Amino acid sequence: MAWIIATKLDMTRVVKDDKFIPVTLLQVPTLKIVWFKTLEKDGYDAIIIGVLNEGANWELAEGKVTLNKSDFSRIKEFPVSDEEKGKYNVGDNVSLDVLEGDVKVSIEWFSKWKWFTGAMKKHNFHGWPATHGSKFHRALGSIGNRKPTRTHKGKKMHGHHGNTQFTIKKVPVELVNKEIGVIAVRGGVPGWRNSFVNIIF
Repeated sequence: MAWIIATKLDMTRVVKDDKFIPVTLLQVPTLKIVWFKTLEKDGYDAIIIGVLNEGANWELAEGKVTLNKSDFSRIKEFPVSDEEKGKYNVGDNVSLDVLEGDVKVSIEWFSKWKWFTGAMKKHNFHGWPATHGSKFHRALGSIGNRKPTRTHKGKKMHGHHGNTQFTIKKVPVELVNKEIGVIAVRGGVPGWRNSFVNIIF
């Protein structure tokens, strides 16, 4: 298992087998293994990876890291087994060498936040007639019954839209450019432009 934190750039397309394939470009910054969490001390095993800022000083002396939170723009921990944890050391870089070959990854992040929206936009309702004297064009309609005299729990209504965590699995990696640290994954990726996404495989 490997873990990567990337930044969503934009969507484009690549040519593969005489076909256009829509892809999302992800920028992989400089990633460092910051620390490990152990079952004995923390109650679970995890690896902590940080996105190192440009010009930040990374000091590793006597097996201990001089960690300044301002040196990292993002720090994320991922679950890891004790066997996999033994393959890495604190201070190692996370490279893109693990993406060689036919690789499928899982990508998780939050969807775009669309604030407060109506039921038609949020749940893709059809809506009421737009002509012939109708006064209810984008109205929700009946939301309750005479008995019980309440709205059922989970009723699709207007409200908060987006900002929900999504995980898409088995996403093929179509292109890897190690020189500039950019990878291209097939299809769309949740999140807004320049947002961080977590890649697990």
